[in-house]
Amino acid sequence: MTPAARVQTAIEILDAIARSARDGGPPADAIFAEAMRARRYAGSKDRRAIRDHVYAAIRAVRAAPPSGRAAMLALADADPDLAALFDGAAYGPAVIAAEEPRADTGIASTALLKLFDPLVGKAEHAAMLARAPLDLRANRLRSSRDELATIFPEGDAITGLADGWRLAGATAAVQNPAYAEGQFEVQDAASQYAAIALGAEVGHTVVDLCAGAGGKTLAIASATGDEAAILACDTNRARLQQLAPRAHRGGATRIEALLLNPGQEAAMLADHIGKADRVIVDAPCSGSGTWRRSPELRWRLTPARLDRHVADQAKLLDLGADLVVPGGKLVYAVCSIIAREGRAQVDDFLNRHPGWTADGDILPAGIGRAAGGGFLLTPGHDGCDGFFLARLSRPC
Repeated sequence: MTPAARVQTAIEILDAIARSARDGGPPADAIFAEAMRARRYAGSKDRRAIRDHVYAAIRAVRAAPPSGRAAMLALADADPDLAALFDGAAYGPAVIAAEEPRADTGIASTALLKLFDPLVGKAEHAAMLARAPLDLRANRLRSSRDELATIFPEGDAITGLADGWRLAGATAAVQNPAYAEGQFEVQDAASQYAAIALGAEVGHTVVDLCAGAGGKTLAIASATGDEAAILACDTNRARLQQLAPRAHRGGATRIEALLLNPGQEAAMLADHIGKADRVIVDAPCSGSGTWRRSPELRWRLTPARLDRHVADQAKLLDLGADLVVPGGKLVYAVCSIIAREGRAQVDDFLNRHPGWTADGDILPAGIGRAAGGGFLLTPGHDGCDGFFLARLSRPC
């Protein structure tokens, strides 16, 4: 493919991604993969160049653009070499016309910026869209961080994490045989901090209420030496089914998976009411803390979707609270930097549940900043995904 043809292909893919963002369709990675399958003539260099164009535009443009061309023109205005490829050549983009519309650039729309937690200022914005590193967590049931340092000597320890090891984002760590042997998992530092904040101990009964594919479940099993009974729940069958093979690979034997039917969660968990020493609720959210990895999420968030997330979070918090034994603890976690999903959600919970209290000092020294009844982690301040964490204690 010619350089101009690569640009035109990127424009067409951006059109599809913008439509999907507006309609709640597949994510950008899935759309890109499908587009490349339909263009088998594109070589590996072509695919890399097209992907670079697509994601450069997604990172630069603050909201779903009117067209892929408008998004690419916003880049071309700042890049003369890119603008020169709009020359009308065969298979390339048409010549740029006078007064042609451009997509707005920036971190996020003005309306979305107003929703950020007060701790997230302009100094944080660049880090929120920078490329993320690759964080690993040593599995204590199979290995240690010292062994990871031997396997990946180019990495570095992660502040406050005894099992955390950080690599450059482009590292293909999962292709190393140590991964197949269960010696480590890929897990962002923020997620590892959440597992630490839970404070699960040997002999505890733990419920992971929104387990997904089990990243935090496995971290808890590792931290407790496989000596805690863990119930991993989710309503997403496809995601939860990934947990069993991961647990087998990692040597975690005391995890029970429970697929919940949407709307019937409380009834299906009735036998567990008031019996869990620790509950973690990693609730569905806007994903605004993960824009480094999925920048098109900025294009997807609408007021209605945010309202649904906030309502679901409150229901899950109340359900999780019912599972906690008197004197036990509940960790609330969302990969969000939006105040309604963080500090405001915890304030509302404490108002609904008299006697419950928010714990302090739940994170390693220097990690996170106090945000109401919880703590906010951000890429700029903490070098990890944006995350809100709170640990709530039930009265005895």
